Amino acid sequence: MQEHRLGISGRIAAYFQGAQITPLLALVAFLLGVFAVLVTPREEEPQIDVTMANVIVPWPGASAKDVEAMVTTPAEQVLSQMSGVEHVMSVSRPGVAVVTVQFKVGVPRQAAVVRLYDAVGANADWLPQGLGVGQPIIKPKGVDDVPIVALTLHSTRGDAGAFELERVARSVEAEIKRVPGTREVKTLGGPGRAVMVEVDPTRLAAVGLTLHELRGALQSANLGLPVGDLLQGNRAIAIETGPYLHSAQDVADLVLASRAGKPVYLREVATVREGAPPAERYVWHGEVQRGEGAARVAEHPAVTLAITKKPGENAIDVANAVVQRASELHNTVIPADVQVSTTRNYGETANDKATTLIKKLLFATFAVVALVFIALGRREAAIVGTAVILTLTVTLFASWAWGFTLNRVSLFALIFSIGILVDDAIVVVENIHRHQQLFPGKPLREIIPGAVDEVGGPTILATFTVIAALLPMAFVSGLMGPYMSPIPINASMGMLLSLAIAFVVTPWLARLWMKAVHEHDDGKHGLAGKLAPLFERIFRPLLDERRGGRNRGLLGLVVAGLIVVSVALPVVGLVVLKMLPFDNKSEFQVIVDMPAGTPVEKNAAVLRALGAHLATVPEVLNYQAYAGTASPINFNGLVRQYDLRAGGEVGDLQVNLVDKAHRKDQSHLIAMRVRPALHAIGARFGANVKVVEVPPGPPVLAPIVAEVYGPDDSGRREVAKAVRAIFEATPGVVDVDDSTIAAAPKTLLLVDRAKAAQLGVTQQAIASTLRMGLAGDAATYLHDASRYAVPALIQLPAELHGSLDSLLQLTVRSRSGAAVPIRELVTVSDTVREQPIYRKDLLPVVFVTGDMAGTKSGDMDSPLYGMFQMRGQLAELRAPDGGALTEYFISQPANPYAGYALKWDGEWQITYETFRDMGAAYAVGLILIYLLVVAHFGSYLTPLIIMAPIPLTVIGVMPGHALLGAQFTATSMIGMIALAGIIVRNSILLVDFIHLQIEAGVAFKRAIVQSAITRAQPIALTALAAMIGALFILDDPIFNGLAIALIFGILVSTVLTLVVIPILYYVAYRRAHESAHEPALPPAAQPAT
Repeated sequence: MQEHRLGISGRIAAYFQGAQITPLLALVAFLLGVFAVLVTPREEEPQIDVTMANVIVPWPGASAKDVEAMVTTPAEQVLSQMSGVEHVMSVSRPGVAVVTVQFKVGVPRQAAVVRLYDAVGANADWLPQGLGVGQPIIKPKGVDDVPIVALTLHSTRGDAGAFELERVARSVEAEIKRVPGTREVKTLGGPGRAVMVEVDPTRLAAVGLTLHELRGALQSANLGLPVGDLLQGNRAIAIETGPYLHSAQDVADLVLASRAGKPVYLREVATVREGAPPAERYVWHGEVQRGEGAARVAEHPAVTLAITKKPGENAIDVANAVVQRASELHNTVIPADVQVSTTRNYGETANDKATTLIKKLLFATFAVVALVFIALGRREAAIVGTAVILTLTVTLFASWAWGFTLNRVSLFALIFSIGILVDDAIVVVENIHRHQQLFPGKPLREIIPGAVDEVGGPTILATFTVIAALLPMAFVSGLMGPYMSPIPINASMGMLLSLAIAFVVTPWLARLWMKAVHEHDDGKHGLAGKLAPLFERIFRPLLDERRGGRNRGLLGLVVAGLIVVSVALPVVGLVVLKMLPFDNKSEFQVIVDMPAGTPVEKNAAVLRALGAHLATVPEVLNYQAYAGTASPINFNGLVRQYDLRAGGEVGDLQVNLVDKAHRKDQSHLIAMRVRPALHAIGARFGANVKVVEVPPGPPVLAPIVAEVYGPDDSGRREVAKAVRAIFEATPGVVDVDDSTIAAAPKTLLLVDRAKAAQLGVTQQAIASTLRMGLAGDAATYLHDASRYAVPALIQLPAELHGSLDSLLQLTVRSRSGAAVPIRELVTVSDTVREQPIYRKDLLPVVFVTGDMAGTKSGDMDSPLYGMFQMRGQLAELRAPDGGALTEYFISQPANPYAGYALKWDGEWQITYETFRDMGAAYAVGLILIYLLVVAHFGSYLTPLIIMAPIPLTVIGVMPGHALLGAQFTATSMIGMIALAGIIVRNSILLVDFIHLQIEAGVAFKRAIVQSAITRAQPIALTALAAMIGALFILDDPIFNGLAIALIFGILVSTVLTLVVIPILYYVAYRRAHESAHEPALPPAAQPAT
């Protein structure tokens, strides 16, 4: 008999099984992995290029309509022309336009910012000239603008207020900025520092001065200029004028004028003091104190330092260094009575997550090795374990070289991959082990190449089919693609590397460690021997000549029925569809919005009431309240532009929970539990309260967003009001809000231009005088050593701020020199505040937003269900023009002026795009698998048989989710896509073995049955390995969908594959292979080598 010629895998194994370079290659692979672990930056979430930028254009005094027409609209048209732009959104308010440019995911920040500056600079002519429009201010934003550490400074000392804490924080800023890796250090809270010049209008009038003249005197007295050089002999002496104003005393001692030969000092007409200006914001720290009685909260004034890191820096190292530096500053820069609470530390959470996942990775590896030990023996287990470790280490290096960081997704990718990375080594070692049993006494150096070669072809093919299934997922668009890209890319690189290690290192280890076998195995022992009778009983009725057709038909009907039932589970609501489930975080946020014009003190009262309730929640550790200002943003706040929130009507509570190891409920359930009570408290104060959780995936404006388009501003607002009412009436829809503002009073002081011109008084002089009297005006700044400018703020005393009469009694100087009261030059008109005008992608829009609370267990919190629940009521809604409200799901209306329309956005848009792209990736993967199998087997029919079990995965996946009460999410879809490659791998092993049996002369029916008997052990081992790897991510809130899909999908489809594939092959090729006189099921023959 002619000796079988080895294929490429056999030749590789034959060379490397005894080569001296093999152990060196293994050592290099291990050392590369160690290097990667040491140098790869660690962080909690993947680094994604998400670049946004706000272009802020001030136009003092302009109405929102004028801002939209003359600034916002031209700006949008210019900025939308840039390449790489995803969306251009804007809001026009009285006096300012904010245009937000959102670039496509993956556009590098630097390139995006350069493009934006070029576009703004090259098209400066779109700004109206000569109308007082300010220069555009460009504020780029990205993921690295999210603070990784927040340090809250607070004191229990009664007299330590926010002003003193802010001064301490400013000193700490400079120290923290010296920590390597930090980028921006910003102090949030604190009133600021100023010299208040509180003018007494009566005394000012008594000396014959006006506010405008007082302001001019301050500015003139604080001016110094170099006037030139004085030449004396051989030297030039620089001459400068002065002095500057350096302190509040300098300001108070300023001479304003001379009356009756006597100087009039500023202190004679105003009270001058240095300190905190009138409060515009409040920040405090609430520490929950629990004892034997009821819990109470201790509130203390606070300021917060928010620290960001430079791109590419290790978040853990930077965060640890910042916290350590803050600790070192205690009792030096930071007074002993000032406490520093670390209220955010994403470095610590990243380290905890990485440590936990690395432990799971090690446990998963150990569990897989233990499985091989039980099935094959300790030597075989040691070989597989070594192969897995080498594969993991070199994959970590490849991941670092690709540019990935060590984050939760990349580590989950490795844990998920354990089960498939070990497959190649298991198949090779198991076949070497089987050949030893078949050929006792034969030297290992002869057994190994043949054993590797027998499974090499199908193993190479199977590896590339898994890659073909996974890799297209790397091209999913939007935020979800880059977020999840470590899974397909790391898994694909790992598969290629595991294949190389299986053919290079595994044969060398097998020859070194495996023990020679001297007894022949007749096939009746081991797993194959134990399963043989079972498979004989299963296949006999299916291959029976008389009743086999009917039995096979019944089997097909049962399988088809199971598929139909499984697919129906989401339809009937037993499996909930959601983009991603909420993660178990240690924080959530409470956003408070009051009616426009609300004083910041009332907002603070709302926050205190909310904080008092949160103190009764057992899981709450502490909170930080921000009234009138924004809190340190997270990724969600970055996208929602929470950093722009300012004014007396806005508030924010950052709620920190006890560590998840010390509480029973997950953060999502806690947020759901506190929401009704917080809503009730807010309703008492007339506040809109929203409980905002950190989203598990790409953030959006809100989970449920309805964008209302139409030809008329008032019509859009009317439709939005009706849509909001439907939102509020829908069960489960919570945190409802819209982009309009409630009607708030506004008083216009209209200048009589004719009379003012007659008196020689300008409108500018009247406006600036009124502003000084009410809001205050920074006339000039002190020259002191402070890092931050200290303004000299001219204003009226606080007791006069509530009186319009006092304001109108202020005077301006006429051409004749007379002081004219402003009340003689203006007419008072009462009106309401203007609505902000929002636009998205060049169209005016009104947003209605909401969230889906779901049930008490949180199992129906998918926004999709709330959205579709409202569609019936929206269909009955009549627009202001009498027409129906047109509904859009994918894109904006092409002609918004034809009528009123509603476009769904929010999580729906992300879900649609993600599942659309994943579905396309799934289809591409199936096509690639088909092409690979056609190329290997040279048949168009065989690949269809091999891919037939792919639908069988649904029988496991959907009932598995229903059984565990889990939501079907994007990670579940990833699991289903991976299953396509994993299951096809098993099918290839079965079909390839059938071919080998037939070539060896085994009867067709016996080859069918023997394929299931012989390949059951490697298929079962690889299936169990994949399931074991998935078990270690089952407890993760986000990735448990992936785990459930793999565990139940592999379990059910593997069992069915061992029966369905051989039967399908039999049905397809029985006429070509089966002899007319072949018995029903020939007796077992010696398996082919």
